[in-house]
Amino acid sequence: MDKHEAAHILDEIGVLLSLKGENPFKIRAYHNAARAIENLDEDLDAVVKEKRLEDLPGIGERIAKKLMTLVLTGRLPYYEKLKKSIPKSILDLLNVPGLGAKKVKILFEKLKVRTIKDLTEACKKDKVAKLAGFGPKTQENILNGITKLKNFGKRRLYWNAEKTASFLLEKFSKLKEVDKVDIAGSFRRKLETIGDLDILVASSSPAKIMKWFSSQPFVEKVISSGPTKTSVFLKENIQVDLRVVPKDEYGFALLYFTGSKDHNIRLRQLANKMGYSLSEYGLELLKGRRPKPLAKKKLLTEKDIYEAFGLSYIPPELREDMGEIEIARKGKLPALIEEKDIRGLFHCHTTESDGHNTLEEMVLAAQKLGMSYIGISDHSKSSFQANGLDEKRLYKQIETIRKLNRSKKFSTYVFSGLECDILPNGKLDFPDDVLEQLDFVIVSVHSVFTLSEKAMTDRLIKAIENPYSTMVGHLTGRLLLQRDPYLLNTRKVIDACIANRKIVELNAHPMRLDMDWRQWHYALSKGLTCSINPDAHSTSDLVYYRAGVNVARKGWLQKKDVINTLSLSQIQKILRKKRKG
Repeated sequence: MDKHEAAHILDEIGVLLSLKGENPFKIRAYHNAARAIENLDEDLDAVVKEKRLEDLPGIGERIAKKLMTLVLTGRLPYYEKLKKSIPKSILDLLNVPGLGAKKVKILFEKLKVRTIKDLTEACKKDKVAKLAGFGPKTQENILNGITKLKNFGKRRLYWNAEKTASFLLEKFSKLKEVDKVDIAGSFRRKLETIGDLDILVASSSPAKIMKWFSSQPFVEKVISSGPTKTSVFLKENIQVDLRVVPKDEYGFALLYFTGSKDHNIRLRQLANKMGYSLSEYGLELLKGRRPKPLAKKKLLTEKDIYEAFGLSYIPPELREDMGEIEIARKGKLPALIEEKDIRGLFHCHTTESDGHNTLEEMVLAAQKLGMSYIGISDHSKSSFQANGLDEKRLYKQIETIRKLNRSKKFSTYVFSGLECDILPNGKLDFPDDVLEQLDFVIVSVHSVFTLSEKAMTDRLIKAIENPYSTMVGHLTGRLLLQRDPYLLNTRKVIDACIANRKIVELNAHPMRLDMDWRQWHYALSKGLTCSINPDAHSTSDLVYYRAGVNVARKGWLQKKDVINTLSLSQIQKILRKKRKG
């Protein structure tokens, strides 16, 4: 068991004890122990085996014994018993944004709130607003949080659905009755979150395919079943809609079930102007109209259909009605960035802050991915919850990186950087004389998310104007399906980045994908430069850059728009120039 798993369980014990009204000192002891384990700079297994847990600050005899049991056996009966002693419905209340253990305990004791339904009713009857320490504003925030939780629960991250999608495609492609198979819908358009999966199959034996699909062990429940469409819930709690169409209709069906509603409307309008009716079944002549001749007669694929209407092929990612049809008519759609274009990765954390792997492990993993360079950017000191670096530790890391580069141990070059906190007043976490020692500086907001739009915008712009900031990290602070963006005038910040020659990252962590792809249209029109950054906290996270490429394609980014498609020598030259101002 690694230190992060152990620390998470210790933290959760603290929360569970809070719900049970235990002694505050006991609760704090578990949270303190969690921080001690999280900040451990050596292997937890070794510390446990050598019986050195009690040497760590904040860990006493009792917690040390529990940790030994947890690490050596992978289980902790005390934790399991504690968890069972509290109804799951009460634990679910902790998922409501803005509710912590203390407030959940008060709601339970004062209002007998045991479920999210109970909580909703209590808020609607104004009972929560009357509780000491709550008030009308807190009650309103709780109701908003419940709404968000319900909406979030209906969707899932694209990245998490990808494994299921690949599994299903593999299963269907092995069936002899299947001529073609694709997953359409928002998944094919690579939206950052999706609702369900739409599988489209071309076959002359729909009944056999429907029967096979409904009887598979990975299906939890059949919602509905018909001759050409079946809907199921998988055991992974995701809905899958299967449609089977004849082979000659497949191109039309794939086009229809992939495009966004607005994209499809625009296509149908274009077809109508030319005297045709376009649907998922094919193309028909409109009665009483003299149709214009099509540019292409035989329509079997999506490409054929687009070309028939005088359009160049529109990649699925762009089918969002954001000008793609007009530009496709001119034949000027961009050559979108591809995964193979990425030559290096910035925004990577190590065990020096809250990463799970050492510097050398991260560099080796980047080398195995074929990257020419990697930019290490651990957290700065104000991110104490992430074990942020102070000046002394930062200088030590810079020197370690320099020595590693001189040693030529890896073919991947290492840039020394920092993810520097933007303080509430817009100042950076370190003075300029410290920042100037680094190859690059990512400036990010990690605290005080509740400022007004103007205050937050001014905060970021002030940080951008610092001569040593290189790029802005996760611009809006959102966490997909968990936390909305903070209030921000995004366009003003983009303009400030361009005026100060700063880069905006496309944070490729599947839970962030920030800056949003919808904002890149404006940014590109103004000449903004992007860096697709994985925000990696482990070696396995480095591949998140692929999720970033998906979103970059939705934002119409090309290779030339993304700085980490450049060679090592080009990047070195650019960073040196930026550091000199």
